[in-house]
Amino acid sequence: MLSLDFMRGLVMVLLALAGAGLFDHLVKASEGTALYAFFIQFEHHPWNGLRFWDMVQPAFMFMAGVAMAYSQHKQQAQGLSWNASFKKTLKRCAWLFFWGVLDYAVRRTGLSFELWDVLTQLSFTTLVAFLIFRWSVTAQVLACAGILLLTELLYRCTNVPGFDQPFTDQHNFGNYVDLLLMNKINKGGWVAINCIPTAVHTIAGALTGKILMQRKPGKLKILLVWGALCIVLGYGLDLAGITPVIKRIATSSFTIVSLGWCLLALCLCYWWIDTRSHKKHLMFFTVIGMNSLFIYLFFEIVGHRWFNGYISAICNGLLGFAGTPVMISNIISSLCIFGLEWGICYFLYRKKIFFTV
Repeated sequence: MLSLDFMRGLVMVLLALAGAGLFDHLVKASEGTALYAFFIQFEHHPWNGLRFWDMVQPAFMFMAGVAMAYSQHKQQAQGLSWNASFKKTLKRCAWLFFWGVLDYAVRRTGLSFELWDVLTQLSFTTLVAFLIFRWSVTAQVLACAGILLLTELLYRCTNVPGFDQPFTDQHNFGNYVDLLLMNKINKGGWVAINCIPTAVHTIAGALTGKILMQRKPGKLKILLVWGALCIVLGYGLDLAGITPVIKRIATSSFTIVSLGWCLLALCLCYWWIDTRSHKKHLMFFTVIGMNSLFIYLFFEIVGHRWFNGYISAICNGLLGFAGTPVMISNIISSLCIFGLEWGICYFLYRKKIFFTV
């Protein structure tokens, strides 16, 4: 399924560019211009609302579910028992949890324990999706509805003093759980229990993968209808004042509407690449997508702590001698950082070295 490799690669390219600081520079450079409205889409919405960048993590979770469907189908074809598949999945989830915690464990002030990383969240959603993978479609859809209902109840019905405002930053149930788990609250409003509602993304991804593997006609129409219904329902809950669309605490309305966009995006890619066979010029994305775990950990750990500053110092120094404006120099430096990271992935791709868990 080349469209899945493309989507994974596209997401990782965007994350790598963000990790290189490109979007921060473009947002700052475009302030006061017509382009600002476009580049601000590459930053998370501050609270109630939805921007393009808010779709990255849901897409990551959703694609993991689609890949799970293909993986489980292959394992079943090879005669692997459920217990054996469970052990493999459990091991994978343990590694994802480990790398997710390690990502933010080392700070200048010392060691830190945090559960907000996407890999940590994915370790939970993957396990949940696997455990109900062999249920009927109806049962899995009902499970998703139950998960979203549980999310609503947790935020609305747990009246903890100081944390009894369901959709208020720093005063909601998710913040309270973070205090219990980590003895801290994220200043940006992110909460660890986002892994509960976003499990719906991975479960829905697995269901989508099953549908795409079928040889029945009209499967894209089914996914398009589900995508449209999710978008209407998600935005409807927000506009009706029932549940606001908030990515930072993954409200049920956000989970639903982001799932809808993920479904539509995958349908478009699948139709264009796998159905219409437009498979040329995808190497740029597949190279980095095939080593998504490696490049994510690289720009998150090595990039932020050393690589970015080192390469920026070289680029800005050389461009400074040529009298290049600071903003232009910063943008070029970010592109150089990304180019080198892509080159590392290309080297690994040529050597057939792929980091997986």
